[in-house]
Amino acid sequence: MEPFTTPTSAGAAAVVLASNRGPVSYALDDAGQLVPRRGGGGLVSGLSGAASGVWVCAALTEGDRLASRQAEGGRLHPADEASPAVRMLDIDPLTFDRAYSVVANSVLWFVQHQLFDAAYLPSFDERFARDWASYEQYNGAFADAIASTAAPGAAVLVQDYHLTLVPQLLREQRPDLRISHFSHTPWATPDYFRILPEAVATEVLTGMLGADRVGFLTERWADAFLRCCAELLGVPVDGRTVSYAGRSIVVDVHPLGVDGPGLRERAARPDVQARLTTLREQVGDRRCIVRIDRTELSKNILRGLEAYRELLRRYPQWVGQVVHVAFAYPSRHDLPAYREYTAAVQRAARAIIDEFGTAEWNPLLLHVEDDYPRSLAAYQLADVLLVNPVRDGMNLVAKEGPVLAAGGCVLVLSREAGAAAELGADALLVNPFDIVETTDALHTALLMSPLERRERCDRLTVAATAMPPSAWFAAQLTALGVGST
Repeated sequence: MEPFTTPTSAGAAAVVLASNRGPVSYALDDAGQLVPRRGGGGLVSGLSGAASGVWVCAALTEGDRLASRQAEGGRLHPADEASPAVRMLDIDPLTFDRAYSVVANSVLWFVQHQLFDAAYLPSFDERFARDWASYEQYNGAFADAIASTAAPGAAVLVQDYHLTLVPQLLREQRPDLRISHFSHTPWATPDYFRILPEAVATEVLTGMLGADRVGFLTERWADAFLRCCAELLGVPVDGRTVSYAGRSIVVDVHPLGVDGPGLRERAARPDVQARLTTLREQVGDRRCIVRIDRTELSKNILRGLEAYRELLRRYPQWVGQVVHVAFAYPSRHDLPAYREYTAAVQRAARAIIDEFGTAEWNPLLLHVEDDYPRSLAAYQLADVLLVNPVRDGMNLVAKEGPVLAAGGCVLVLSREAGAAAELGADALLVNPFDIVETTDALHTALLMSPLERRERCDRLTVAATAMPPSAWFAAQLTALGVGST
């Protein structure tokens, strides 16, 4: 069977989703045939239920590029019928690298997470001007593809900081479309957003204001965006509405939750249960502190490890009685800062094991190889879940953990995570920069009675599953008038 088929006609989509990463990727098997792999995430399920939906994304691998070139207009129908139709853009690799790795991930992402070491970075020179031009070209390629894919009056949902310019570029071509832009990251305060060159900051803001609706995960990030519009652009802001270019743009808040039944079903499968058995053997009858993150600089893994080290030093009753299960999966290893951060995490873990480990007790289980079933297994063992990012748009780990914790878990949560807005009342909130406070919160969590832990966890689960991905996506379609006259 062929891995995909090309439609007999291009058609026109009533709903278009645009994001850098798509719902499917392609690789060559040993026979030289393209084999699709379905992507994860709730957006896949959400769009698959939309009539005439098409997902526009970038080709990220050589297999993706080959699949795109073999299909008319790069539009594919994966063999997995649960996936939507996909239009995969074969963007010049150099343009893509400059737009994605340099501008999106090394500048815009750092600004929104407020992570720059300002004594050294950033520096906006002529090379950045070249890279920004690539970001404009990359956004232009998406806008062109959407314009030629969308039906008259279609709903277009543009995702995240990679595609901030698309709404305005698309509006110039297709004013008939209903357009939204959604940010999955935090949004920087106006003072920090001003780090960007004025022309770039203006282009990002006005690019997003080309949409009819601009969405964020929490009120905090929405408010920061509104302040940037008012202070940097000088445009009128009235409540959650921005007036720009003769239009009124509504700023929405759509918190994203997890699919509780789907998560539990996945966690019950044999591959997860096999890993759970292994982890139980390694942890024994000890208490378990779990963290699961990618080694992104915002996740604050190093301070989390230091807090655990301080727990064992300051509260010696836990020596030999607790195990920290820490999964720190590689992220963006094409960027030197991320490779060094992963190495620093590994050094910190070795230091803890060297200081406290014995022949009978390993205080820390660190894994840096990506293994989703193992993550689902670890959630089920958690007495305490540590989620301490320095800044995060939402953080779904904080929502997945309570859903799966077999005995109920205590959530130690950074106040800088977007999830704190929904989960803070039943979590132990901490300043992510304060190692002493985080240490004390871990101690408090370990001392908490089973009844209180279970009651807190039950309330966290209700909040975490209140807006599953399908409902989250449907709410945005409704906001754009899909399903209404």
